[in-house]
Amino acid sequence: MTRREAPMAGTLKRVPTALGEVAVAVHGIGPGSPVVLLHANPGDRRDFDAVVPALAERHTVYAVDWPGYGDSARPSADQISAMAYASILPQILDGLGLERVSLIGNSVGGYAAARLAITDPDRVAALILVNSGGFSLVTPLNGPLMRLIGTTPVMRLLSGRLPRRYLRVRTPFRTRMIERDAARRHDPASLATAAAIWRSFAAPAHDLRTAASAITAPTLLCWGTRDPLVGRDGRAARRAIAHATWHPLPTGHAPFAEAPEDFLHAVLPFLEGSGKKLGDGR
Repeated sequence: MTRREAPMAGTLKRVPTALGEVAVAVHGIGPGSPVVLLHANPGDRRDFDAVVPALAERHTVYAVDWPGYGDSARPSADQISAMAYASILPQILDGLGLERVSLIGNSVGGYAAARLAITDPDRVAALILVNSGGFSLVTPLNGPLMRLIGTTPVMRLLSGRLPRRYLRVRTPFRTRMIERDAARRHDPASLATAAAIWRSFAAPAHDLRTAASAITAPTLLCWGTRDPLVGRDGRAARRAIAHATWHPLPTGHAPFAEAPEDFLHAVLPFLEGSGKKLGDGR
């Protein structure tokens, strides 16, 4: 592995929330604004391993395990939803002693990050949404599909299989993400968590397409356009957050794991506020 590819263990902190203790790995002591990484469903903080070393050279990086994943507490499935994750994000920041941060959120992590930028804009220095949840139109076709995937038997069947469809570019980091997902097939609590989050995607409260127009934080939409789940939702995100910079990448759901160098090329200048124009493709 190269220096940039080497995963970092970090210092593990635990902070109390309404969903139990949340584990957060802290990396680096860079001079830039604190950066908080929020992973997808299913997943854990290791999903960002490919980009943590470079981010930690310039920032203090906080990689979160959502409740039900990684080293965090495992609340009952009836407590878990995308909205519940968003509700505890301020508690996580408070527990870390962080008043104002930059957020990088993928999928359900993007939903939580965007919600914070809407409800508490003073806490968000910069917002990077990566194939974010919250911008899908729920229809009579896909709503029942979300609820079907959100059952434990179907989630077990899809473990290790569904990520092969939505993670499109082969890298060692993609391989590890798929392996971790396949291992969850034998973890009933993790399956229940993933299923609960999937069900919540169909809830009206998950729709940010109108509310996101209130986001004022500098925003980068770093979007994998080959993602069969929410690849096309980038259009809705661009309409909702009119001032956002649009940076598409030819990847699936996790550009930071599928094309980490290209992801960093967009994200690092944005975080540093260099003023560099990242061709928004409009």
